[in-house]
Amino acid sequence: MDFFIPSGKSKDGKEGNLSWWQLSLIGVGCTIGTGFFLGSTIGIKVTGPSIVFSFILAALGTYVVYNLLAKMTAEDPQDGSFCYYANKAHGRWAGFSCGWNYWCSNILIMGSQLTALSILSRFWFPNVPLWLFATGYAILSIVVVVTGNKGFDKVENVLAIIKTAAIVMFIIIAAAAVFGWLHGNVKHPGFPHSAKELFPEGYKGFWSSLIYAFYAYGGIEVIGLMAMRLKKKEDAPKAGIIMLIVLVIIYVISIGLAVFMAAHGAFTEKESPFVTALDKYHFAFFPHVFNAAIILAGFSTMTASLFGVTTLLVTLAVGGDAPSLFSKKLKKFKELPLPSLALATIGLIASIVTALLLPGKIYEYITTAAGILILFNWSFIIISALHILKIKLGGKMLAILGLVLILAAVSGTLMEKGIRMGFFVSLLVAAIIGVIAFIMEKMVWKKESQKG
Repeated sequence: MDFFIPSGKSKDGKEGNLSWWQLSLIGVGCTIGTGFFLGSTIGIKVTGPSIVFSFILAALGTYVVYNLLAKMTAEDPQDGSFCYYANKAHGRWAGFSCGWNYWCSNILIMGSQLTALSILSRFWFPNVPLWLFATGYAILSIVVVVTGNKGFDKVENVLAIIKTAAIVMFIIIAAAAVFGWLHGNVKHPGFPHSAKELFPEGYKGFWSSLIYAFYAYGGIEVIGLMAMRLKKKEDAPKAGIIMLIVLVIIYVISIGLAVFMAAHGAFTEKESPFVTALDKYHFAFFPHVFNAAIILAGFSTMTASLFGVTTLLVTLAVGGDAPSLFSKKLKKFKELPLPSLALATIGLIASIVTALLLPGKIYEYITTAAGILILFNWSFIIISALHILKIKLGGKMLAILGLVLILAAVSGTLMEKGIRMGFFVSLLVAAIIGVIAFIMEKMVWKKESQKG
């Protein structure tokens, strides 16, 4: 799940009513997205079968972030959540940077989702330009937000089930193929028998793949915000552990089967690794059904991201970290924050234009940049927690390990020429936000504090 949900009590002031297992299921269903379905293909390309280990390491780093955020949210639930905690720990510049970094990362995520949906749609219509599909999906997404569909939450739940069911379907069919229960004399590469087979692109390739494994867990920070909706706030860490265990099992088994069944060179960013894995069996139904399921799921997360960045910008404007214009809503259109939606739409248009200009590598660039920006925010969460929470030595060591894994994932993007541009894109975005925060600190916030 790649969208922002403000923390805090419900509007009627009632306490949370979620059980820990309900939060776990929500997390599993909502975290799985095109970052896993399509982004994992790039991870496999840059490292090979060792991508399985990347997902396990990323799960450990993800747990560190979730656990610390859940504890901060349960202890002090606030609107703006991790942006508030960054502000509380390090000052207004940190909260400002955190909020805008998250907004930019979600804009890139939407661009990544748009590109992924367009690539998948070309499975049926290979001659249609990428940008045309991107435009169509963007318009549909905007229409959903503008109309304010009351049943959207229910639709999201249904689509979460669909994409989870798609992975389970692949696991069942792939397992049947591996055990020889399906007709056809198909030989699989099987388990790697040497370090060269396990790491066909070398250890640098493995290093580079970490960002895509982390990206598949992207959105976990939003599930951390939902920890305050639990009946028992102390159950938040348990919910996170179970959620991540289930995700790791699903991810590792499905990815493991994919690299077991198809050769390293067979995977391409133009299709899901799971379609590639079953390609030699020539199932007439599977590619179409699986492709449709991913498109539906990807569209839901992209639309949810559009809802999210629209809501987040309103929150930033209300807090004074964005122009007050973006907090305005149109009462005639179900309290629609039109200025905020308009800015998000401009971001979508920029993604479409970029897809038109750079159709070859754009998915890798955008996915890498979006993943890195997410990890910047995850670093904010860990550092803020170390400053705010009273953590024992073991917890501090675990937090440091989380930072090391995040650093490894970010720096690994420099090892692969094909995705290196994404690192510089994310660095440029972060630098622009940092410069603006510095200017605001010197010219605006300092004067406001002196007046106060």
